[in-house]
Amino acid sequence: MPRPRKVRRDAEANRDRLLAAAAAAMLREGRNVPLASIAAEAGLGIGTLYRSYPDRDALLQALEYRAYGLLNALLDEIENEEGISGLDAIARYLEGALAVRDQMVLPLHGAPPLVSPAAVEAREAINRRLDGFIDAGWSDGSVRAPVNATDIIIHSAITTQPLAHGPNWDHIARRQNALFLNGLAAGGPAKVPAPLVERTSIESAFKQHA
Repeated sequence: MPRPRKVRRDAEANRDRLLAAAAAAMLREGRNVPLASIAAEAGLGIGTLYRSYPDRDALLQALEYRAYGLLNALLDEIENEEGISGLDAIARYLEGALAVRDQMVLPLHGAPPLVSPAAVEAREAINRRLDGFIDAGWSDGSVRAPVNATDIIIHSAITTQPLAHGPNWDHIARRQNALFLNGLAAGGPAKVPAPLVERTSIESAFKQHA
């Protein structure tokens, strides 16, 4: 009986290694990096990769689910903090997303959009929790701009994609985050273009390109 458990643990560890290697290789060489190169970077054979991910689409889908998991784990940490304002919670999310940007294989970063129930639920959870931060900010007075979760997600999608040939991206992205947060606290510009971009608009666009 102990042996099957070890096999399952080994298989899970191999999948983790493959996904980490795939994220790194795709960041470096693009989404069409040879799967054999990903397996080699993970220190595994190509057969091991194919047993877990039979093709590139399956690998990209796993990377997308993994990215949603990372973001929801980040939100868990923020929600467990005591005495944090709504604005500070949004700031923590933006900073945390920036820290894991190399792992963000997501539709808004160019990955094929997933419209499975699990993917939609993961995105809904992220939206719902970010909207909770905004509501908290309105309640505690730290947020005064007419924004929703989609605004935060789109801003984060932009700042977590470095310019190909720009200067220090961490510095640039943090400046943009600070400007965004100052806009939330100050109420934003005199006229914020309407209407809000709703989550349903994003989901509809994903379905059109799935």
